[in-house]
Amino acid sequence: MATPRISLQLCLVGDYRKLEVWRKAHALAINVHRDAGLIQGARYASLRSQLVRAAMSIPANIVEGRSQSSERDFVRFLRYALNSASELEYHLTLARDIKVLSNKDFTPLDSQVVQVRKMLHGLLKSVSAGIAFSAAVPRATRERSCDSKPAAGGL
Repeated sequence: MATPRISLQLCLVGDYRKLEVWRKAHALAINVHRDAGLIQGARYASLRSQLVRAAMSIPANIVEGRSQSSERDFVRFLRYALNSASELEYHLTLARDIKVLSNKDFTPLDSQVVQVRKMLHGLLKSVSAGIAFSAAVPRATRERSCDSKPAAGGL
C-alpha cells in the first residue's frame, strides 16, 4: 500500500510553483539577469547572453520536466537543470576572473547557484528513489493514483 502513496506524492508536485527549488532557481535567474546588465561592452555580449541563458534554463527545465508524463522524464529534465546550473557557475567564475563582474556581485550569485545545485541533487535523489521503489507497482495502478483525486479527508 505504501508504493501507490509515494507515487501519488510525486504526482501531486505537478504544479512547479510549489517546488522550493523552482522558486530559488527563478530568483537566481532574476538576479543573474539584473547583474549581467552590469557587464559593459560589446565584446562581452556573448558572456552576458550565456549567463542569462544558463540561468533561465534552470527553472525552465524544472517547469518542462514537471509537465512530462513520467517521473523518469522529470528526472531527465532535472539533470538538464543541474547541467545548466554547472554551466552558470562556470560563466559566473569566468566573469569574475576576467574582472567584468565584481566579487561583491559574484559572491551572492555563486552562493545561490550552489544552493540550487544542492536542492536539485536532493530532488533528483528523492524522485529517483521513488521511481526505483515504485518499479514493482503495475503502471495502471500508478496512472490511476496520479489521475484520481484523493478521497475527502485524504491527503
